[in-house]
Amino acid sequence: MEAAAKTQLASAIDSLIEQARQETEQQFDATLKAKDDEIRIKDIKIEALTLELSILRRTRFSVKSEALPAVQRDLFEDTWNEDLSAVEAQVEQLVEEQPCTTVARPRRPRAGRQPLPEHLPRIEHRHEPESCLCGQCGKDLVKIGEDITEQLDVEPAKFFVHRHIRPQYACKACETVKAAPIAPAIIDGGMAAVGLLTWVMIGKYQDHLPLYRLEQIAARDDVILSRSTLADWVGRVGVALQPLVDRLAWHLLQRNALHADETPVAQLDPGNGKTKKAYLWAYRSNDLEPGPRIIVFDYQPGRSGAHARHFLGNWHGHLMVDDYGGYKSLFAADREGAQPCIELGCMAHARRKFFDLHKANSCPMALEALQRIARLYAIEGEGKTMDIEARKQLRQEKSKPELTALHDWLIETRARTANGGGSAKALDYAIKRWPALIRYADSGHLPIDNNPVENSIRPIAIGKKNWLSAGSERGGQRAAAIQTLLGTAKLNGLNPARWLKDTLEKLPVWPNSRIDELLPFAVMDIKPQA
Repeated sequence: MEAAAKTQLASAIDSLIEQARQETEQQFDATLKAKDDEIRIKDIKIEALTLELSILRRTRFSVKSEALPAVQRDLFEDTWNEDLSAVEAQVEQLVEEQPCTTVARPRRPRAGRQPLPEHLPRIEHRHEPESCLCGQCGKDLVKIGEDITEQLDVEPAKFFVHRHIRPQYACKACETVKAAPIAPAIIDGGMAAVGLLTWVMIGKYQDHLPLYRLEQIAARDDVILSRSTLADWVGRVGVALQPLVDRLAWHLLQRNALHADETPVAQLDPGNGKTKKAYLWAYRSNDLEPGPRIIVFDYQPGRSGAHARHFLGNWHGHLMVDDYGGYKSLFAADREGAQPCIELGCMAHARRKFFDLHKANSCPMALEALQRIARLYAIEGEGKTMDIEARKQLRQEKSKPELTALHDWLIETRARTANGGGSAKALDYAIKRWPALIRYADSGHLPIDNNPVENSIRPIAIGKKNWLSAGSERGGQRAAAIQTLLGTAKLNGLNPARWLKDTLEKLPVWPNSRIDELLPFAVMDIKPQA
C-alpha cells in the first residue's frame, strides 16, 4: 500500500516536472520567436533607411549648379544635409541597439575636421584620473603625454551695463566744480552703448532680422527694448554713417569699369493699404582692376534708366549690364558723337539661355553652345591669377579664336533654325549682343560676366523673405546705405560687425579730412573679440 502511494507520488512529480519543462520550452520558443520578429523588423527598417539614405545622397550630390534659383538651391541643400544626418543617426541607433543584425552597418563618409580658429580664446578643462597609482602594483604613475580634444562653443548675446562714474570736485576758494567731460557719442545722451548699436544694425541689415525679433531676443534676458526705441537708434545711426556711404560712391565712380544690376523691393503704400514696387540698384567695382572692392546700393522708387543716369552722372567707362532696356540710353552717343559709357555684355546671361533650353528638352544645339562657352570660362580660370598684361595676351591668343569660332557657329546654326522657338531666341540673344559680349577679350582688365554684382545682391533677395517690404522710401534708402557699408566690408575680408563697432566708436570725434581712413576697405588693426 505504501509502495503504491510512493509510486503514484513519484509519477505525479514526474508529470508536473514534464509539464513545467514543456511550458518553459514553449515560453522560450515564444520569447525566441518574438526576438526573431523584432530583429527581422529592425533589419527591414535598417534596409529601408539605408535605401532612403542612398537616394538622398544621390539626389544631393547630383544637383546641378543652375537647376534651381540660388535662394531655393541653398534652402534645399540645407534640408538635404539635415535629412542625410537624421537618417544616418537613425541607422546608427538601430545598429547599436541590435549588435547581431544581419544588415551591414553603413560607412559614414567623414572629411578631415578643420582645425578650430587659433584666435579664439581657449578655456582649459583638465581631467585627471581618480588615482595616480597603478591599479595592479600600486606604484606611482608617470605622465607620458596628453590627449587633447577641442570643442567649439558659443554664448548668446550677453547684455550688460557700462556704469560711467565721474566724481565732481569743488574748489571752495573759487566756488567752481570740476568733473571729467562726457565723451561724444553717436547718440548723445542715449542709453545704447556702441556694442548694442552694432548688435541692432548687424541684426537688422546683416542677419535680416526685423526689429520685433530683436525685441524678442532682448526680452529673453528680461531686457526691454521697444521697437520704437530700436527704430530711433537705427535712424540716427543711419544718418551718422551717411558721409561714409557718399564717400564710397565717390571712390566707386573713379573706376574705369563697373558692374550694374537691380532687384525689385516691395515698399509700403499707406494711402492704398498695400505695397508698390521699388528697386534696389547695385553698382560694383571690377575685381580685375587694382584697388579695394566696393559695392554701392541705390534705392529708387522705380526701374527707369534715369535712375542709373542720375547715379553715374558724368562717369565715363565700361559698364557691365544685362539686356534691360533702361541702360540703353547710357550707351547712346551724344550730339558730338562721343559715347560716355561703353557697354559690356554678360556672357553668363547668354549662357543661361542655352542652359534653360538644354534643361528643358536636352537640346543638342544648346549642349554644343554650353561646351563652347565652357572653354571661354576655362581660359578665364587660367588667367585669374595673372596680371592685366599677361591676361590680355592670354585672351588674344586663346579667347579670341574661340569667340570667332563661336560666332561663326551661332550664325550658321541660326540660319538652320526656325523662327519663334526657344532655340531661335537663345541664338538671337547672343548674336544681337555679340559686340558687347566679346569686348572683354580685347583687354586684360574687363570682366566676362556680371556675376560679381549678382552675387552681391543675393543676400538682399534672402533678406526680403524676412522683412517683406520697405516701410518707406527713406527707410529703403537707409537700408541701401547700411548694406553698402556692410557689403563692402564683407567684400574686402573684414568682419562687418567689428568694422562697424570700431567705426561707431571713432566717428563722433573723427575729422572729416581723414574720413577715408574709416572706410570699410582701409587697413584696420582690430583685435579679435575675446
